[in-house]
Amino acid sequence: MGFFDALLGRTKPKRANLDDLFALPPAALTLEAATGFKPTGVGAVAFRQVEGAAFQSAEAESVALISSDPAASVTQHNDGFGYTWQVVSDTDAEVVNLVTNLHAVNSALVSQGFDTMLLCSTVYFANPDGRRLALVYQYKRGTFYPFAQSGPKQRDNPLEIQIRGALSSELPFEEDTSNWSALWDAPGFNDAPEDNRKS
Repeated sequence: MGFFDALLGRTKPKRANLDDLFALPPAALTLEAATGFKPTGVGAVAFRQVEGAAFQSAEAESVALISSDPAASVTQHNDGFGYTWQVVSDTDAEVVNLVTNLHAVNSALVSQGFDTMLLCSTVYFANPDGRRLALVYQYKRGTFYPFAQSGPKQRDNPLEIQIRGALSSELPFEEDTSNWSALWDAPGFNDAPEDNRKS
């Protein structure tokens, strides 16, 4: 933090650390024990797509890395808001393997200098009663937050607060809830691993 930032009371957001994603597997165990939410085996990386051979090469590299894993698959979706989502599916629903593959997508883009294009990574969970939620990692802030869509343009705020309480000692959560962006109908949110293999 610079002198004037300190003087004026401004703080700089924490910088993203891609290795933060590896805190998710133990957090998933805590989440299941506390709330019954289990990983669906699906996650995604969202990034702003740019034109050019280097970017296409980075995308192809990440897809190739995931495709080499016999338990995983990847599909690509455009959300209509200028972002591309690479949805990664793990048929074994193993969070460690899923996170490793999400990390591979991120690393492929970062290694080619496209880290500023990264928006977020998501890992999806489901409860036996049918509710869904995402744990979202925001690159520009280096923090997580929960997102629970309960209907068209509706979110379950009490559940989100409950999830933060359950995992506050496990993950670096975004303290300012105004930065908990809604990811309406995010690609992969309602999928099972088999859905992406069939697409």
